[in-house]
Amino acid sequence: MKLKSLAVAAAAVVVGLGGLAASDAFAQAKEQFFPVLVYRTGPYAPNGVPFANGYVDYLKLVNARDGGINGVKATFEECETGYATDRGVECYERLKAKGPTGATLFQPLSTGITFALTEKAPADKIPLITAGYGRSESADGGVFKWNFPLTGTYWVAADVLIQHIAKKEGGFDKLKGKKIALVYHDSPYGKEPIPLLTERSKMHGFELTTIPVTHPGVEQKAAWLQIRQNRPDYVFLWGWGVMNSTALKEAVATGYPRDKMYGVWWAAAEPDVKDVGDGAKGYHGLALQHGAGTSKVHQDVIKYLHDKGQGTGPKEEVGTVLYTRGLMSAMLAVEGVKRAQENFGKKPLTGEQVRWGLENLALDQKKLDALGFAGVMRPISTSCADHMGASWARVQTWDGARWSFSSEWYQADEQIIKPMVKAAADKYAGEKKLTRRTPADCGSTAS
Repeated sequence: MKLKSLAVAAAAVVVGLGGLAASDAFAQAKEQFFPVLVYRTGPYAPNGVPFANGYVDYLKLVNARDGGINGVKATFEECETGYATDRGVECYERLKAKGPTGATLFQPLSTGITFALTEKAPADKIPLITAGYGRSESADGGVFKWNFPLTGTYWVAADVLIQHIAKKEGGFDKLKGKKIALVYHDSPYGKEPIPLLTERSKMHGFELTTIPVTHPGVEQKAAWLQIRQNRPDYVFLWGWGVMNSTALKEAVATGYPRDKMYGVWWAAAEPDVKDVGDGAKGYHGLALQHGAGTSKVHQDVIKYLHDKGQGTGPKEEVGTVLYTRGLMSAMLAVEGVKRAQENFGKKPLTGEQVRWGLENLALDQKKLDALGFAGVMRPISTSCADHMGASWARVQTWDGARWSFSSEWYQADEQIIKPMVKAAADKYAGEKKLTRRTPADCGSTAS
């Protein structure tokens, strides 16, 4: 009898443990894992940190305010890349299989890392969101099935800048004979706008000079000596991190007017100008839709996170340019999951299923307002063919204390960009022996 009782008890323990294991497995299964590639160290940290804080805070906010993504908890793990491509690839390999369904998606926050992961993501069936960076031709979903340069590419940025200065000059015909210098980070990122600017220079007759700056960008004497000698009418700055503030300081030393300088949206944030003092006053930069300032989403971050001691960075950072870009980038990822849940069920999803969601995004203004992003960004809608979803930007100007919008909205000229995107995508497909997808290949299930 005693032996029988012990056996029954042991069986009960096993059943109980089995029940606990099943319960734990169920709890784990109700998680959606987001790898977070960051650079909180190194020369790009002043710009990388606020973006990372905003990104992580939005994932925390979704859990605290919304109870997760339709009941599925958003989990994450940071991995430090230092903005180095090899370290970015290491982070990808380390995190791609984490979570109950593997990595949801990756946001490399580096064009160099994006180039490397573009080769890996298709085999692993994990989408890449490159909001405002990455390969410009990856807007073509027919070839780049796993890349999503949501909200805009560097060809969009370059096109908008040309439109803006043409308007200032009184028309595109007034650009003939003008000189534009591109001071760029000598990396895949910095080289991205050159094809578009070259095309526009042929169309309008302006002289384009390209001036590379070696990583990390603290030595620019030769570049600005060339600018002083050539005396361009405008300087476009395609920098990142310490390169941006260094360029502004060199402009001051050279006597080049800051109101003739325009930075891409990665060269138009608070860390780029605040240490330059009055020397940065009048400097212009693109806004990737949003600028500085607060909206409902920022108020929610304060209420649900900072007021409870759960904020990732300093409270005063909330509402700054790069912090908001981090929020926006994480929101696009979460909304991709939500959209996919409409098709595959409110459960943790694979990267392949999330890719379908990203390819069918439909964020109208009503949805954006409900998410707290009123005044932050415009509607975005993707498709099988269009993996960018929006091509709008505007100009902001630094007044010595804050960024303020100084232009209306511009939309990139699709008549110029679309043929360039298709030609570059077709070339890539030929090199990699890829078959272009057709609309018939885009079904309602992950494929």
